[in-house]
Amino acid sequence: MGKAHANALARLPMFFPDAPEIERHTLVGRDEAALADAAERFGFAHTATDWADALGQVDVFYNLGPNHVHAEPSIAALEAGVPVLCEKPLAPTLDEAEAMRDAAAAADVPAGTAFNYRFVPAIRYAKGLIEDGELGEIRQVRGRYLQDWLVDPEAPWAWRMDADMAGSGALGDLGAHTLDLADFLVGDAVGGVDRVSGHLQTFVDERPVYDDEGGVAEHRDVTVDDAYTAQVAYESGAMGSFEATRFAEGHKNDHAIEVHGSKGSLRFSLERLNELEVLREGDRGYQTVLVTDETDPYVDHWWPPGHVIGWEHTFVHENYEFLSAVAEGGAFEPSFEQGYAVQKTLDAIVRADERSEWVSVE
Repeated sequence: MGKAHANALARLPMFFPDAPEIERHTLVGRDEAALADAAERFGFAHTATDWADALGQVDVFYNLGPNHVHAEPSIAALEAGVPVLCEKPLAPTLDEAEAMRDAAAAADVPAGTAFNYRFVPAIRYAKGLIEDGELGEIRQVRGRYLQDWLVDPEAPWAWRMDADMAGSGALGDLGAHTLDLADFLVGDAVGGVDRVSGHLQTFVDERPVYDDEGGVAEHRDVTVDDAYTAQVAYESGAMGSFEATRFAEGHKNDHAIEVHGSKGSLRFSLERLNELEVLREGDRGYQTVLVTDETDPYVDHWWPPGHVIGWEHTFVHENYEFLSAVAEGGAFEPSFEQGYAVQKTLDAIVRADERSEWVSVE
């Protein structure tokens, strides 16, 4: 995430000349030697091994660390009047997310949750179709996020497999993205999430930690889910189904969402992020729309029509919107409030799994 956001910050002056002027000032990490190398590569002028030392030196704080270090630094920054952009999910636990939401509400500065997929041009185009009534009454939404980086049981243990640091596994890491994207697209049409079911599964209970020579130093427990599925009942009566896994062989970063209404449907896949498939009333099949015209969201900042953009461009759009909100004193979405709303649904899915029954999000 440090690399993704640093790249975005570097691109802003070239492609978004109306963006606020910025300086990549301080890069925070644990190891001074590694920090020095990263600061040179990422274009930062200074480094710090304590985030508290950086807060008095910067105008904006980006919290891109592991989930368990989201709450304390973000809250401290907001209490100091420093705007915060925090990676998702907002926190490992609902209580920490609530504290972050409350700190943001009390602060007079923007606080954003970094759900970057909201800033894909095709997703923005899809939202416009839904808002314009092209799909009619929204009845169903389904989303999936499939990866395969943990299929091998000998894949190394990492912090994302520890409940204390991550909060959850595929559910929070991947499912948070899909749940937010669904709310972004259809939330105004279907209302909030009323109740959910949930099923979480861990396929490999422990994983190796390798030493510098490539040997196995130890094995550590996996205390999070490897995969989840959930059903969602919306306030309007619409329904949703969601899933994510790190065990889907052959799927590297397959994030897809479908929306079905009374007059039409649409579907999107991150693996073809410049395209949106649309079925309108009376059509006999889906039309593939290449969302790369100058009139499409953000596209006029990049290349001639038909020339595609990539995953890294979503961060440029996200940073442009966030930093513009900071400079202009405006609001930014997705906010900490919206990040907290996603956390409530994640928490409900865990409770539903534990109880083997539908549960209320509230």
